[in-house]
Amino acid sequence: MTTALEIHIEELRAELRNADPAERGQIEAELELARAELVVVIAERDGVVDAEPPF
Repeated sequence: MTTALEIHIEELRAELRNADPAERGQIEAELELARAELVVVIAERDGVVDAEPPF
C-alpha cells in the first residue's frame, strides 16, 4: 500500500509542477491528503498507532 501512495504522491508532485494557477489549489490539497494518508499507513504498519477504534 505504501508503494502505491508513494507513486501517487510523485504523480501529484509532477502535476503540481506543470499546473496552471486554477488547478494548483486542488492538486495541493490532494497532495496534502495523500501525504497524511501515507503517514498514517506507515504508523499503523510500524505499530505506532492502533487502527482499531477505542470502543
